[in-house]
Amino acid sequence: MATEQPVAVAAGDQTRIHNIGYRGYDGPRLGRAYARRSLYSQSLRGAYGLGRSVKSKVLPMLLFVVMCVPAAIMVAVAVTTKANDLPVDYTRYAVVMQAVISLYVASQAPQSVSRDLRFKTVPLYFSRPIETADYVRAKYAALASALFILTAAPLLVLYVGALLAKLDFTDQTEGFAQGVVSVALLSLLFAGIGLVVASFTPRRGFGIAAVIAVLTISYGAVTTLQAIADAQGSGGAVAWIGLFSPITLVDGVQSAFLGATSAFPGGIGPDTGEGAAYVVVALGVIAAAYGLLVRRYKKVGL
Repeated sequence: MATEQPVAVAAGDQTRIHNIGYRGYDGPRLGRAYARRSLYSQSLRGAYGLGRSVKSKVLPMLLFVVMCVPAAIMVAVAVTTKANDLPVDYTRYAVVMQAVISLYVASQAPQSVSRDLRFKTVPLYFSRPIETADYVRAKYAALASALFILTAAPLLVLYVGALLAKLDFTDQTEGFAQGVVSVALLSLLFAGIGLVVASFTPRRGFGIAAVIAVLTISYGAVTTLQAIADAQGSGGAVAWIGLFSPITLVDGVQSAFLGATSAFPGGIGPDTGEGAAYVVVALGVIAAAYGLLVRRYKKVGL
């Protein structure tokens, strides 16, 4: 029985055109600025678990409450005892609560950037009208804003409570303004360091551990060296040692220029000349953090 030979079909005969109804988009194009604002607002909401699961809200909201409750207690004590001043200065509050702030940075910096690296969503961002600098600015601004909310809210509680306690309006307003400037610097500094560390690992757990290590080890090493220098009578070295830890950088700036009482050994902070070095180093760290983040995200296929 003869078999039928296959008939050769020209390549053109295999082509099919299917009209599946795709149409070009002719609506408004909002551009980079809108994309950047959207990424900022989404990241800021995410820093407090808004728009995410209940589990994601627990830690940031708990840390926010922990930051505010001591301030409320101080206000209650001041009102009840009719004190002439608050137990803690506005500029000192963030330094006292720096462990809570560090824990917040360690938990939210990896949440902001590590998940994008892990799930390979960074190239999707850059497929839109958004560039590397836009992504970095939005993430940096979002975490810094979240930190500012965390650190400024208890200062507002102290300020409102001080006015209710009928403390001197001028003194309290000046102290509150100094505290706001201090926590603004702290927010930029801690956000930059946290994001840089977290951007080098796609694993959130590793990012949390790395951020905690950087913030706590640097602070512990600096305070230990300062105590040793003070015990040996090398008081002049105490201020310069403080340049090597984020929280002592903030302490040095506010004690030199914002009238704060220093937490350095002996309560002696940097003078004006040394304080200028603190400002330069703090701004340098912020600029370096931004530059490192831009360089890190230059490669789209992370």
